[in-house]
Amino acid sequence: MTTAPHHRRAAVLGSPIAHSLSPALHRAAYAALGLPGWSYDRFELTEDGLPAFLDGLGPEWAGLSLTMPLKRAVIPLLDGIGETAAAVEAVNTVILGPDGHRRGENTDVPGLVAALREQGVTRVPRAAVLGAGATASSALAALAQLCDGEVTAYVRGPERAAEMRGWGERLGVPVTTAAWADAARALDAPLVIATTPAGATDALAAAVPAAPGILFDVLYEPWPTALAAAWSARGGRLLGGLDLLVHQAVLQVEAMTGVAPAPIEEMRAAGEAALSSRGN
Repeated sequence: MTTAPHHRRAAVLGSPIAHSLSPALHRAAYAALGLPGWSYDRFELTEDGLPAFLDGLGPEWAGLSLTMPLKRAVIPLLDGIGETAAAVEAVNTVILGPDGHRRGENTDVPGLVAALREQGVTRVPRAAVLGAGATASSALAALAQLCDGEVTAYVRGPERAAEMRGWGERLGVPVTTAAWADAARALDAPLVIATTPAGATDALAAAVPAAPGILFDVLYEPWPTALAAAWSARGGRLLGGLDLLVHQAVLQVEAMTGVAPAPIEEMRAAGEAALSSRGN
């Protein structure tokens, strides 16, 4: 195990951000790793405020976690980005060097893959993605490592459809698109990844088949979503946003602190406790 410097700061940025579980996970990691000099905060921030925030960071800052709407807006403000982040044009992690160097990484993609593999999902014959945007492109990148066949993306409007087909070509994933009005058909796929905002898939709960496959719903608040609850009630295998959050946060902690392995079970327990305290 390597050592890490003391008196370092990290934080999660985005809008809205008050609901974020990242502070609970990262702080639990620092405690388990014996890093009392590390702190992790949250800041409500939109694209307009991001440049000034980054310029104001001092040498004590080690890293940042980014959520929407900053995952793409941050890219022009960085000194470089990793291969995965470049492939999906989305950065959810910024590693800050002592000299002020800013490097962007994407831990969502390997986090998705790790969460599925933890549940024994290593290959699927085909898959469906609900939604578009930065998380959906990360889902396609993960499916490039897991899916043997076609991915169908259910989206709203021709512009989103063209975007998802473009991501498929870029990532080497055969993607077809379908209208959101037909999203109930997605539920017959062996693996369904829902990347939509809260409430967007609620109407699909009544369409869950009698013997569903695997649903990975990336939301963790509210949890379970109506779709996730119906899926579980019908005996389907279910992963949620906390599964993704924990696995991507493990990679963030290791990259920011230089200490590995990150304590995944302590981080998961902290996330579950935080959700439980909110009444979820």
